[in-house]
Amino acid sequence: MSKIATPPPKRRGRQRSAAAEAAILKAAGELLARLPLCEVTTDAIAQRAGVSKATIYKWWPNKNLVALDALGASVLAQLAIPNTGSARQDFAEQLRSTIAFYSSQPGRLLRQFLAEGQNDAEFLKLFRDRFLKPRRDSLLTIWRRGVERGEIRPGVDGELVLDLIFGPMMYRLLVGHGPLDDIQATAIVDVVFSGLQKGPH
Repeated sequence: MSKIATPPPKRRGRQRSAAAEAAILKAAGELLARLPLCEVTTDAIAQRAGVSKATIYKWWPNKNLVALDALGASVLAQLAIPNTGSARQDFAEQLRSTIAFYSSQPGRLLRQFLAEGQNDAEFLKLFRDRFLKPRRDSLLTIWRRGVERGEIRPGVDGELVLDLIFGPMMYRLLVGHGPLDDIQATAIVDVVFSGLQKGPH
């Protein structure tokens, strides 16, 4: 007797739809470009994306995390890591483009996330894990290339160097005590690299 083929078992739960996810992140980004985080609602995101609110809650526990992933998608699309052949030039280009992005309306969301995190330790941890760490890992690519090419002396903590280069930008974004422009970005990188480059033998 021939065996009757049994269909493969069905997977439990609905698979995450790439199209729906993209629509949700796009809708969240568009709303956040016009409104502060506190005024953007899950209902508004769902309506603009053409999905149900239940769909959003199936993938994100709250609208703050939708906004966090929307910012991450914007950064990924607009702040590609350069590769000019020079670590100094790569960091300068990246800092200039990062300043331009975070000075724009979508980029100002970063400050709202930092403010939100001061009263919500869980959200701050998610911000570090889901947004900040992947971003810093990408930037460390520039650092490693510089060390491998002999432009940067080994033995210096790459994480510390990222703080030295991008920390002044964050300080000026939050406090506004000094200018932020291409000239300042180049000056910051020049000062940091004066202590990073290998000296004469």
